[in-house]
Amino acid sequence: MEKVRDGFLKNYELTYENKAGREKKFEIVSHRDLKGPEELGGSVSGVSIVAFHEGKLLLLKEFRMGVNREVYNLCAGMIEPGETIEDCIRRELYEETGLKVRRFIRILRPSFAAVALSDIRNRIAYVEAEGEFSDHTSENESIRAAFYTRQEVEGLLETEDFSSRAQAVAYAFSVSGPVCDERY
Repeated sequence: MEKVRDGFLKNYELTYENKAGREKKFEIVSHRDLKGPEELGGSVSGVSIVAFHEGKLLLLKEFRMGVNREVYNLCAGMIEPGETIEDCIRRELYEETGLKVRRFIRILRPSFAAVALSDIRNRIAYVEAEGEFSDHTSENESIRAAFYTRQEVEGLLETEDFSSRAQAVAYAFSVSGPVCDERY
């Protein structure tokens, strides 16, 4: 494994032997400085937040430079050094929407964000939110947050662009409603 680019995302080239016995190269990205392939996928980088309020789902409409358009997405962000997952969830929800966590519903075990491209692992958190919307984002972010009913989400799924994680959450919400069990 060799680092081929250093920045916010670090690019690595992995060399391996395929099942035909030939050497192959594969490029991945990581948020971390990795010493070797044994460290791939070893830590959690961030969180995605599925938030509900009075039976409605929180979605963000944000401009994403990687696709040069606005897409519907979940509130999400990176865990800062020394921060607990719960503190990260509270901070990211507030920074991106102005809302507060009323209660934690469930925080899922870590999952990979893009297994074909990266070792980045996230936690998905289900929360009940409260408060008023306000913008606390940086000048580099364009985010509009709103709560949507099941019927509104159903319509958005037919006409709007989504991140894959937000689309999956939105579809599940549109067919079954909010997840509000008492597991946490």
